Amino acid sequence: MLRRLVTVFDDRVEALIAPLRGNRAADRVFYTASAVGDFGLIWVVYALLRALRGGRLNERAAIRTVVATGVESVLVNAILKSFVGRGRPVQAFDHPLPLRQPLSSSFPSGHATAAFCGATMLSEADGLAPLYLATAGVVALSRVYVRIHHASDVAAGVAVGVALGKLGKWLVPLGRRR
Repeated sequence: MLRRLVTVFDDRVEALIAPLRGNRAADRVFYTASAVGDFGLIWVVYALLRALRGGRLNERAAIRTVVATGVESVLVNAILKSFVGRGRPVQAFDHPLPLRQPLSSSFPSGHATAAFCGATMLSEADGLAPLYLATAGVVALSRVYVRIHHASDVAAGVAVGVALGKLGKWLVPLGRRR
């Protein structure tokens, strides 16, 4: 029953995204988003930019984010994915732009997990929160667009990423706990 619901969800999301593929602008946006999401690169860059804005709060938020996304990567990519072992979508087509082909399990999406963990961490006490969350959304969606993940892999990655981000904020608060 659950497997059937997941398949229906994946198929419906795929049907929504499929008409966008082949559009040069959409290809460029989503393939680039997928590439900058590799190894959490975008979250390190955003954290560095936040630290460069100065102030103890921004520096603490930046360090906390980089450490949290490193921990997230180990937890998700080295541990969680090894328990699930879900195959990736069938790759019977050419990609219009370069794309790194991961060898790990498809579930959950590490890009989505890192994106939402990083965005959740960086968003605290920052007016750029909408930028972080929008970037996370595009990175996560890119994984379905480029056919590296099923939509359910990405949805699970978003949930895990937000949960890890909230846990990280609780464990290492920016300010003093009251």
